[in-house]
Formats: sequence, C-alpha cells, structure tokens
Amino acid sequence: MKSKNHLSELVILKEIAETLNNGTDLNMVLNEVLEKLLEITGFGTGWIFLLDEYENYELVASVNLPPALMNETHTPMIRGNCWCLDRYKDGRLDKAVNIIGCKRLEDAIENQWGETFGLTHHASVPLKSGNEKFGILNIASPSKETFKNEELALLESIALQIGNTIKRINLTEKHRALALVEERNRLAQDLHDSVNQLLFSMNLMAKVGASLHQKEKIIETFSDIQNLAIEAQAEMRALIWQLRPKELEKGIICALSGYGQMIGLTVHSNVKGTALLPAHVEESLFRIAQEAFNNSHKHSGCNEVNLSIELKKEKVHMSITDYGKGFDYQPDLELPSWGLKNMKQRVVSLNGSFQFKSERGKGTTIAVTIPF
Repeated sequence: MKSKNHLSELVILKEIAETLNNGTDLNMVLNEVLEKLLEITGFGTGWIFLLDEYENYELVASVNLPPALMNETHTPMIRGNCWCLDRYKDGRLDKAVNIIGCKRLEDAIENQWGETFGLTHHASVPLKSGNEKFGILNIASPSKETFKNEELALLESIALQIGNTIKRINLTEKHRALALVEERNRLAQDLHDSVNQLLFSMNLMAKVGASLHQKEKIIETFSDIQNLAIEAQAEMRALIWQLRPKELEKGIICALSGYGQMIGLTVHSNVKGTALLPAHVEESLFRIAQEAFNNSHKHSGCNEVNLSIELKKEKVHMSITDYGKGFDYQPDLELPSWGLKNMKQRVVSLNGSFQFKSERGKGTTIAVTIPF
C-alpha cells in the first residue's frame, strides 16, 4: 500500500476517526472521510452507496470518479444493480472483499461511455454498526485488480468507524425530530393554557356585556374585554416568536434582547470571543435561553436577566442568571420542570453539558456548554 509519509495503520485510523467525529451533516461527513481515506492511503477512487429499508440505493459520496461513471446520459452510478449491491442485499457481503470486476465499469467500457482511468475492479466493504447495515464503501485504483488481505482489513476497520458514525448521526437526527414534536406539544399546551383561556374569558364577558343596561357597567365590561384582548395578543406574539425566531438573522444577542423586551425583561448581555456558530447550535441556544427567559418572567419576581455568551474555537458557553426569588434545589435531584428537562435534552443531544443552580432568595442560573 502506498501512503503518504509511510503512515501506520493506527495513524490512518486516528485521522479517519478525527474526521468522522467532527461532523453532524451525514453527506458532508461521508465525502470528507472518503477524501481523507484516499489521500492517506494512496488509493485512487472511492464511492459510497447508502441503502434505505426498502433496499433502494443512493450515491451519497464519491471522489475521483472517472468520466465514464459520471456520464449524464446513462447515469451509471444511480441506475441499475451491480454485483456488489446484489451481494449486499442477499447477505453475502458481510466483510471486506475483492469484487471480481465492476459491472458498472464493464458496461461503461463496452458501451464507450467515456474514460475509465484504467479502473476495472474494486474492493467492497459493508458499512454497519452491530447488526445494523447502512450501505457499501467501494475503493478502486487504476490497474489494480486485487487488494491484499492487510488492505482489506484496514478498509474493514475504517468501514466500521463510518458505520458507527452513520448510526450516531441518525440517532442525533431522531433526537432532534423528537425534540421538535415535544416543542410543538409544549406550544399547543401553552396555547391552551394562555391564549385559549383568555379568549374564553373574553367570550363570557361579551355575553355578560350584551345583557347589561347601565352605561357604567357596559363601559367597564368593554374595558376589561380590551385588556384581555391586549394580553391575548401579547401571549400570541410570544408564541409566534418561539415558532419563527426571525431575529436570529441579526445575531443571537439581538434576537434574545428583542425577545426579552417583548415579554417584559431587560437583558444585560456580555459576549466574549468570536466564532461562526452552526445554525442548529445557534437555534438550540436561542430555544434554551427563550425557555429560561420565560421561567424568569413567570417565576422569579424580577424583570432583569444577565446573559453571558463565551465563544471559543470548538465550543460555546452560555449562562443566564436572574437574581429573583429562586428556590431550594439540590443538584443530585431530578430537574423540577418539563421546561428544564427539555433544555437539558437539547444540550445532551448536541453532546454538550447542562448545569442548573437555584437558591431561595438568591436567584437562578442556567449554564450550558455545546461543542461545534
């Protein structure tokens, strides 16, 4: 095997692991790791097929595919079956193997679809984690018909790392989807508990007002209805903010200051460092702070919060503190509300850490650290 600077297998595996551990977007991660794999091993070409539960396949990553396989008219990489897919589907492809010849390349040569760069054969490795199977890693090199046993063993080790990463990213996506459902359920409950109750009260008051004959009572009733309508509008605006935080386009500090102002909180902010946060991290921070602001507004008895955000190269730290009523809470106990549990779940799903501290008469602090 030809590898830059004669890297050992352990070093190769370490570099691959670092590439895999840094990403959360599956297609981007697979393309990056495939490029890294070819770079440090010296193999020429690679591609990855992922298969769904119905065994439909998709080309999700490729590096240095020859023009013949990229033929836009015949689209050989996204149509038809081939020997490696057949073996994968019927269970014969359970470890790294040499494919006798590549059917897609044979068809390309036979039909003269373009330059093949001397590729005729490839090694195929299943991508799996435990009993779960996700797809196939194919590696080829010009004029190379056979991969040595040690080369296949290395590819199998790398494929196992890739399989574990696919499982990790899939689980993260499921957690996010679950968090979204829970968020919607919470918003529905908020609508029922706040806006719906206010509208119900307005309806009753309007019925009472219609039966009144004294001018003073009528004026008083309509004044109460107006106040309830104003309160309902404020509640609805807050809920719409939670659904569509448009102000994030101007930055998280601006968004949170605006949200705090809307619900009646003065936000004292402090930012250290500079970094471009991934969109999903920034939105998670916004949602966590939003929930913390709501708790402070409803329960703390004060109208000010301190917001601190510290940005470092690979992580962001955010803390929110109010100096309101607080309550006695022991860190070894279960978090006392659904909102706090939801905050922690958001952080944990991003491999971060969550801390909550509250003391009666001294206020409450929420601190989170999220890597990116």
